[in-house]
Amino acid sequence: MEEKSRKIKKQEKICMLTAYDFPTALFLEEAGVDIVLVGDSLGNVILGYANTLPVTLEDMLHHTKAVRRGIKKTLLVVDFPAAGFKGNAFKNAQKLVKESGADAIKIEGIENLGLIKKLIKAKIAVMGHIGYTPQLSEKPGIQGKTEKLAKQLLSDALKLEKAGVFALVLELVEAKVAGHITKALKIPTISCGSGSSCRGQVVVTHDLVGLYPGKVPSFVKPYANLGLLFKEAIKQFISDIKH
Repeated sequence: MEEKSRKIKKQEKICMLTAYDFPTALFLEEAGVDIVLVGDSLGNVILGYANTLPVTLEDMLHHTKAVRRGIKKTLLVVDFPAAGFKGNAFKNAQKLVKESGADAIKIEGIENLGLIKKLIKAKIAVMGHIGYTPQLSEKPGIQGKTEKLAKQLLSDALKLEKAGVFALVLELVEAKVAGHITKALKIPTISCGSGSSCRGQVVVTHDLVGLYPGKVPSFVKPYANLGLLFKEAIKQFISDIKH
């Protein structure tokens, strides 16, 4: 993990995409993605929930193990789900990383700084995540709109860097604020709807290639419509069989 994280820290531009299964993992690695994230977004994209909150530790383990089988060289990061905080969060996080084979774990919010410090002390690599945090916030919205809120985000980012996170996701942070945070940190920032000033970008792969039937975030540029191709192939198969 140390070698992989050092490589990430040195890169000028970082591409991070999600995977929840073996074939997607294979495709992402073959395409040259820098980081593969098994996000708790699987709750929406794969399991059909309205949000990420119902995702269990067992769900994350199951899907990350599948992704691990397709990942040989790429840095693999797993989301710590909200359900992981039930009981002993530290032991749950340790279990998730160890049993899934992930290289690192992503923890949402400055609220969990204590857990982050404890994990890093235990030699578990942690990616931070501030701004809009789906596990902790009810509705998505741009973060850091006022000077006070912007300063708070910068303060949180610096605390996480000091704690030892190797990278930091900024989700739905006002673009100028994200730029200021990026300049202030030595570790890379990864934008999720926070503009182009960050050193990296992350989106849900299903949104990128048109495989999610739900609403796609406005900041995602669709590069393909595989859902349409999928349906047309099925329709052609049905036609061939019935006619």
